[in-house]
Amino acid sequence: MKSRRQAVILELVDREPLQSQERLRRLLQQRGFETTQATISRDIKELGLVKRSGDGAYQRPGAEAPNPETALSSLERAATSFLRSVERVQQLVIVRTGRGQAQALAEAIDRAQLPEEVGSIAGDDTILVIARGARGAAALVKRLKEFASA
Repeated sequence: MKSRRQAVILELVDREPLQSQERLRRLLQQRGFETTQATISRDIKELGLVKRSGDGAYQRPGAEAPNPETALSSLERAATSFLRSVERVQQLVIVRTGRGQAQALAEAIDRAQLPEEVGSIAGDDTILVIARGARGAAALVKRLKEFASA
């Protein structure tokens, strides 16, 4: 029973972003597994699942970047949660976040592999994103602002 439950947990984690044990418990219940939060917590520890910094969803350790659609939705959630302001200077985009949130948002930006972005550097509350020219920077600013207001 335990190995089947853990296999289902891995399948669920791979299929969709799950940020909470309660959501995982409900999905397991729908599949016929009656579990407690303590059991799920032990399963997560035994499976070595970790939380992604971009969106806080569980993932396998060392998991590769999510598919492009998942990465884009993770970026949208991260921008909604962390983005405070964004401005462009030529092909550079300066993104401001709350304290300690720049790394998470920068990782989400990088994982999304946006065509406008070349790369990013993150500090504590500021991210410098290098875009592919001034037009790319303008498009990136527009995209991030749209995500943040969604």
